[in-house]
Amino acid sequence: MSLKCGIVGLPNVGKSTLFNCISSGKAQSANFPFCTIEPNVGSTIVPDDRLYVLENLVKPQRVVPATVEIVDIAGLVKGASKGEGLGNQFLANIRETDAIIHVLRCFDDDNIVHVDGSIDPVRDKEIIDTELQLKDLETVENRLGKVKKQAQTGGDKQAKKLCEILERYRDALLKGKSARTVEFDSQEDRKLASELFLLTAKPVLYLCNVDESAAKDGNAYVERVREAIKDENAELLVLAAKIESEIAELESFDERQMFLQEIGLEKSGVVRLIQSAYKLLNLETYFTCGPQEVRAWTYNKGDKAPKAAGVIHSDFEKGFIRAEVIKYEDFIHYGSEAACRAAGRLATEGKDYTVQDGDIMHFLFNV
Repeated sequence: MSLKCGIVGLPNVGKSTLFNCISSGKAQSANFPFCTIEPNVGSTIVPDDRLYVLENLVKPQRVVPATVEIVDIAGLVKGASKGEGLGNQFLANIRETDAIIHVLRCFDDDNIVHVDGSIDPVRDKEIIDTELQLKDLETVENRLGKVKKQAQTGGDKQAKKLCEILERYRDALLKGKSARTVEFDSQEDRKLASELFLLTAKPVLYLCNVDESAAKDGNAYVERVREAIKDENAELLVLAAKIESEIAELESFDERQMFLQEIGLEKSGVVRLIQSAYKLLNLETYFTCGPQEVRAWTYNKGDKAPKAAGVIHSDFEKGFIRAEVIKYEDFIHYGSEAACRAAGRLATEGKDYTVQDGDIMHFLFNV
């Protein structure tokens, strides 16, 4: 399953510094707007301690963690929806992502220029929100004009339903609200809505980039952002990108943990960010274990066994017969698949089984 999160924000808020911390890619980082022009793409692992517990038990030849693709997208400016700055390119890059990590500058530093001359994360948030909403409004109105004709002249029930969805989106966007604030009751409506690929319908994580003194508890800027997004269906995370860049330069795990303890944090902001993004996308992990490989697989929460099997290969889903499932806790308790089988802790599940986070699975299929 290919997952992609886009890092967005105004110029000089810390996007590229953050990207460098969490990705294997190395984006240029400099103190001027549009330092990032082409989107930098890197892949980073999803931290999961369970994977390494399994490694110690199974002793495989290799371990393969789940990954998330991170895209550092060029900074946006007011007027992007009309093509200002790198607007059209920026908006096209966002459309290709599954979720948005919106970086907001929540620190003072006279040595780092701000594109609008002062620090105001709520204003910065509203600039980007407005540009994305304007682009979505343009998309909705263009589509609505075509669909309305189909609904009125052809008696097309599907077109009528889509027309209702588009009108609800238009009403929200005209009020300055993002598409994600519009909720639908039926699965059919949600499916039709998702096929519109609206920018502001994507799940968003607001990342407040603070200085070291606010890394643990935040600051007044963070509280203003928290208040501003309270009615949105969005997440908020506090992180000090400058500190994270220092942590990333430390070679050993012990050194990094010691650094975190000194500043009063249990986990690095990068680990919390990746885990939050994973949660934001409503994703979970199951494992496959064997002497050759222990591997984490990403699936959508609520998926049935055949759909989850398809993450490995489409043939697994098409020819699904059954799944052998061991709960993670049982595997750890008994120490091996053979011991779990002997203890009656290996379950055989069919097509209606809903995969659970942490399941250790073996699929039988026939194509």
